[in-house]
Amino acid sequence: MNALSVLLLFFFQAPNAVDQTQAVQPLGGSSLLEVAHNLGPVAIAVLVILLIASLQSWSIILSKSSSFRKAGAQSKRFLRAFQKAERLQDVAAVSEQFKPSPLVQVFEDTYEEYRHQMDESGQIRNLKALERTAQTAASEALTAMEMRMTWLATIGNVATFVGLFGTIMGIMDAFVGLGTSGGATLRAVAPGIAEALITTAAGIFVAVPAVMGYNQLTSRLRELAARLDDFGRELLNTMEELQAGPIAAPPPEEYARQREVSRGLHR
Repeated sequence: MNALSVLLLFFFQAPNAVDQTQAVQPLGGSSLLEVAHNLGPVAIAVLVILLIASLQSWSIILSKSSSFRKAGAQSKRFLRAFQKAERLQDVAAVSEQFKPSPLVQVFEDTYEEYRHQMDESGQIRNLKALERTAQTAASEALTAMEMRMTWLATIGNVATFVGLFGTIMGIMDAFVGLGTSGGATLRAVAPGIAEALITTAAGIFVAVPAVMGYNQLTSRLRELAARLDDFGRELLNTMEELQAGPIAAPPPEEYARQREVSRGLHR
């Protein structure tokens, strides 16, 4: 039975309810303060828990939004520097400038393994090891960025149930008021219904921003994860190209012969 059922019970069982409700004043600021002052210990405990959860969720949303924004900006700058550099040594020398970017961790770990796998002739002994290192570095960077995200998801899922617990306890107080007063009066059920509505509203107020923030942050996290995968493949391709070395130019006589053949084909 919910708050609506209690009100229906009141109107059906109390013929003089209309006369009693005429004395009820409209809710104002003083009425809200009075309701808050008359909250029971269970409702107060529920509201305190929801307040702590709300502060925690907003802290995670603001801090993660700021860190993701910095990571995205620094990743773009680092990617431009990587694509313009002629040698990997040049990128390694300036990688510290783009440290908030998760791409830097992938590059540093893979480049360190690249130097470790290089033999005396300048060839890579095990290319699969570089691929595993790049994947591991990307996974570690993504895990570091996901920290505290589970708290946000938990708050978004649990806050409504915490508010529902306060709602149930408020309805129970309303029935207790009915039993102690000996009649179905609005004065008897009003405190319990007020507690139920306040805790319900508080649970929704905490859960909605947490769910919306989690969805937005998860979307941005997927974008960064895709960028990590793309950069890892680009880095491995660059290392393979360095192993292949520059393409040797043909001798002058061979080049002249190729030009003659090409001219004959176009005639």
